[in-house]
Amino acid sequence: MRRASLIPPHRPGSGLLHRLRPGTKLGAVAVLTLVVVLLRTTGPLDAWALLAGGSVLVLSLVGHARVGTPGAVVRGMLRRLALPLIVLAAYQALSRGPVQGIEVLLDLAGLVLLAGLVTVTTPTDRMLDTIAGLVRPLRHLPRLREHLHPERVALTFALALRSVDVLWDVAGQARDAARARGRGRDVRALVTPTVVRAVAHARATGDALAARGLVD
Repeated sequence: MRRASLIPPHRPGSGLLHRLRPGTKLGAVAVLTLVVVLLRTTGPLDAWALLAGGSVLVLSLVGHARVGTPGAVVRGMLRRLALPLIVLAAYQALSRGPVQGIEVLLDLAGLVLLAGLVTVTTPTDRMLDTIAGLVRPLRHLPRLREHLHPERVALTFALALRSVDVLWDVAGQARDAARARGRGRDVRALVTPTVVRAVAHARATGDALAARGLVD
C-alpha cells in the first residue's frame, strides 16, 4: 500500500494561493524560514521564537484548510515527520532546555507544512519554469556561463522532490522487513538495505537520464 506523501501533489483550485505566482510563494517561504531561523536563539527572544514557530504552523494549517487539502494528507505529512521531529525535539530539550525543544517541533512542522502548501497550490511545470527562470540570470556570470544549465537545475529540483518520498518509502520497507524478521531494533537491519536501495535508485535514475541524453 502506498504510504502517505511527505510532499503532497498539486490540487487544482481557483483561490488566492492558487493564483499567486510560484516565485511569490517561494519567496514568502524563504522569508518566513529566515525569520524563524533568526529568532531561534537563546535568551529573551525565546518567546518571540516560539511565537514565530507557532504562527507559521497555524498559518500553514489554515492555508491547507482554505485550499481544500484533505485532512488525511495533512495528517500523513505529520505522521511521516513524527519520528525525526520527536528525536530532534528531545535532543534539543535535553541539551538546551525544553523551550528549544518546543521551538524545533513548531518550526520544522510549520515549515514543512508551509512548503507542502506551495506544492499543493502550484503545478509542477510552473514550479520548474520558475526555478529555471530564477537561475537563468546567473548564466551572465563569467564562471557559470558555460557550466550552468537552468533546465538541468530545474530537473534536479524535480528529482529531489520525487526522491524524498521514494527514499522515505525505501526506509519504511526496510523497517517493515526488519520487524517481520524480528530485528526491528537492529540498526544495521534498517540502515544497510536502505542505503543499498537508495544507491540502486540513484544509479537507475542516472542511467535513465543518460539514456535520454539529459546528462553527460
